[in-house]
Amino acid sequence: MAPLPTRYWQDLPWPAFKTLPANTVAVLPVASIEQHGPHLPVSVDTTINQGVVARTLKVIPDDLPVLVLPTQSVGCSVEHLRFPGTVTTTPETLLAIVADMGASVARAGVKRLVIVNSHGGNVSVLDIACRRLRIQHNILAVNAMWARMGKPDALKDEVEGRYGIHAGRDETSVMLALTPHLVHMDKAVNFVSRWQGVSNVAPRMAPDGGAPLAWQAQDLNPAGAVGDASLATAEIGEQLLDFAAERMAALWTQVAAFDAESFLANELSAHG
Repeated sequence: MAPLPTRYWQDLPWPAFKTLPANTVAVLPVASIEQHGPHLPVSVDTTINQGVVARTLKVIPDDLPVLVLPTQSVGCSVEHLRFPGTVTTTPETLLAIVADMGASVARAGVKRLVIVNSHGGNVSVLDIACRRLRIQHNILAVNAMWARMGKPDALKDEVEGRYGIHAGRDETSVMLALTPHLVHMDKAVNFVSRWQGVSNVAPRMAPDGGAPLAWQAQDLNPAGAVGDASLATAEIGEQLLDFAAERMAALWTQVAAFDAESFLANELSAHG
């Protein structure tokens, strides 16, 4: 299979969409513009998302038919509303935007869509969007979040992994690897999450406890960050980017190879 002339959806003229390979994968980056503590810019999730996508494009096979759509930079960041600089949609607005973009993908004849998400507050909305696209347009839609696809064994840390969920070691490290001039390490400290204490007395209310508490960022730490950002290094960031790119590349490859037509066949079988 000959490589596509570009990796970016917007660089193709409209007639080119009529001759795309049947297994072309559209990739939709969905991020956010929201506060990330006193040491990082509000662009963190968008910067990291674009960094992961760019790193993934470097490691996928040349003939893998992938087209990356324009990044949806503004996501659902209502948990960060107390902090100035946060720009957010409502869940309903984000759902409508992503569903509309997915519908445009389907109209172009592309039947495989991978959403690359970089913000935890988007997850539930994007799950609904993928299901809606499956129902309304019969396309294979996958909601992928780089931070939930694992990390190198050498970087696994029980405390940081559980509580350092926002602007901690890992996000700060990736930002040091991508845009070090925007990182203020003099303000990067151990932003201890209040949940570390609460979880001892109410473990069933933890995010992984089956009945998670609805929280806003200031509930966890008044600085808006949680995790030990002082541990961040550009080297850690490079390791995380490489690992994320490998996992994402494997996903895109599997989506392209998957027998979507048979899986999505709209036929019901009767038994007995």
